[in-house]
Amino acid sequence: MSEALLAHATDTINVGSKSFAAAARLFDPATRRSVLMLYAWCRHCDDVIDGQELGFASATAPRDAGAQLAMLEDRTRRAYAGETMHEPAFAAFQEVALRHAIPPRFAYDHLAGFAMDVHGTRYETIDDTLRYCYHVAGVVGLMMAAIMGVREDTVLDRACDLGLAFQLTNIARDIVEDAAIGRVYVPAQWLREAGIPPDEVALPRHRAALARVAARLVDHAEPYYGSAADGIAALPLRCAWAIATARYVYRQIGIEVKRRGAHAWDERAGTSKAMKLWLLTKGAGLAVASRFRRPKTRPRALWQRAAAAHATAA
Repeated sequence: MSEALLAHATDTINVGSKSFAAAARLFDPATRRSVLMLYAWCRHCDDVIDGQELGFASATAPRDAGAQLAMLEDRTRRAYAGETMHEPAFAAFQEVALRHAIPPRFAYDHLAGFAMDVHGTRYETIDDTLRYCYHVAGVVGLMMAAIMGVREDTVLDRACDLGLAFQLTNIARDIVEDAAIGRVYVPAQWLREAGIPPDEVALPRHRAALARVAARLVDHAEPYYGSAADGIAALPLRCAWAIATARYVYRQIGIEVKRRGAHAWDERAGTSKAMKLWLLTKGAGLAVASRFRRPKTRPRALWQRAAAAHATAA
């Protein structure tokens, strides 16, 4: 069963996220296993809500998405309670969550991001968008950090920042694809400033204006990528290498989206194998260099993850 779970998790990441799969190979075997297990659960939850399979099937949400979400919440609760889990994704999650003492609030915060999709949450300001980014990606950074043995809040903040940067990059890359299924994560305020009606985001006639909005998202991710780089020093060296490489790969996707301008959505932006190899080398350099420099203080202007708790309570 253990090997079957690992095979399932490996297949999931190889199909669902080629960008992160490349970086995940750099972890030591034990850490890589746990990272893959966590990814399998995250991917499964996303697919259940979206009616997808590994992120590539029809993105039409199931008719009773609320019931699907309640099922995910219930199975997550039972996984933490130590009940036998028969579904591979939840058996994988149970293994990693209990082994690394991942706080349940992190898992439920992640599921709250899917609830935002289910309930059709609208995003007026960049802070609203960042709150969504926290739930679907920032908190994944927190869970990944827990796997790597991180417990200090200051380092967890950096892990969260990397998740925020990843998701801002994803939003920029997928604006048109998301809008085509009725999901707009770009701040409505930014769209108004660009002269793009929220219900016309996917229309080709707005591509030039949309490119400026996407560039703005990519630029907004930069200080979060910077903050994340300063957290790498707290990780074991191989973990630092993997995370530094993932940081470079995702950041490069944003750079590519910005470079393409109005043609950013002609085909899905990504990185070539040659570019990944170069970024892997850069990741090694950053990981080693982090051993010899003192991290900067995290800028106070960056979004604070405590804001998500306050918003949830409200």
